[in-house]
Amino acid sequence: MSDLPHQEINGAELVIKVKRQMQDVMDPELPFLSVEEMGILRDVIFEKDHVVCIITPTYSGCPATEVIAEDVLTAARVIDNKAEVRIAISPAWTTDWINKETREKMQKHGIAPPEGSSHDRSFLTGEGRVIPCPLCKSKNTKLVSPFGSTACKASFICNECLEPFEHFKCI
Repeated sequence: MSDLPHQEINGAELVIKVKRQMQDVMDPELPFLSVEEMGILRDVIFEKDHVVCIITPTYSGCPATEVIAEDVLTAARVIDNKAEVRIAISPAWTTDWINKETREKMQKHGIAPPEGSSHDRSFLTGEGRVIPCPLCKSKNTKLVSPFGSTACKASFICNECLEPFEHFKCI
């Protein structure tokens, strides 16, 4: 709970504190990235007498959505014990919401970040597209499976360094 009683903190201060708190809420499927970095945390607002965290799942059937909502709520309630979480499915989440720095972090952790734009719907599985190896940067890679450890990733192998890697698909 916050150092100050709930009534003494105005809404704007609560929003700022909760947003800061969200930097430590990690994506359970990519634990080196926060939900904020992934674009899952869409907004933090003050409504009536409490903070509302709005999250958008990476896709409508994402099995991590419930865990993410619980983690966001737990973190928000450290600051505001009345905080709530809302799940917004419109507009739909898109890899366009992942910034350049986050894509670089993915690459440093051995995951090929999404390339291109979500407007290019021809590429959801990894087929027909050259995905550079995030480890050695070779473009000599091969799709092993359009489905990786999670539905939002595809499995590849690098023909140069022979390392398997995952590619975060454009959505």
